[in-house]
Amino acid sequence: MTQDNIKLARDFVTMVNERDADAVDRLLTSDYIDHNVMIENGREANRAFWVEFFTAFPDVTATLEDVVASGDRVVGRYSYTGTHQGPFFGVEATGRPVQMRTIDIWRVEDGRFAEHWDEINLLDLLQQLGVIPASPGPVAEPAS
Repeated sequence: MTQDNIKLARDFVTMVNERDADAVDRLLTSDYIDHNVMIENGREANRAFWVEFFTAFPDVTATLEDVVASGDRVVGRYSYTGTHQGPFFGVEATGRPVQMRTIDIWRVEDGRFAEHWDEINLLDLLQQLGVIPASPGPVAEPAS
């Protein structure tokens, strides 16, 4: 089971790199639960997210940096690069290159992803898009 779960984490990268939103039919259970507040539960909501994502970042490339599997869980640490060429959650295309990272945790059931949790460096992404000003850097300690 562990190797099958690792293959699912790799198949996720293939889905992203081929920009194949319909791959959710192969990757997700029909009653898929997504704990990401930006995405509703179910295959159709997940497909809609990926269609929007691939429109916003049509040249996106994903890389699987690390993968760990145990029991019915698989965890992947991913990095992504792309260019913001379409609207994304209300942010019009900026033409800016972006890099982002995620850590995704899935529960696997019957050879498909059944439930998902993730951590995304969304602040960094929004700074790259110019939505939020970049941090000025470390704050100096006050003189004593």
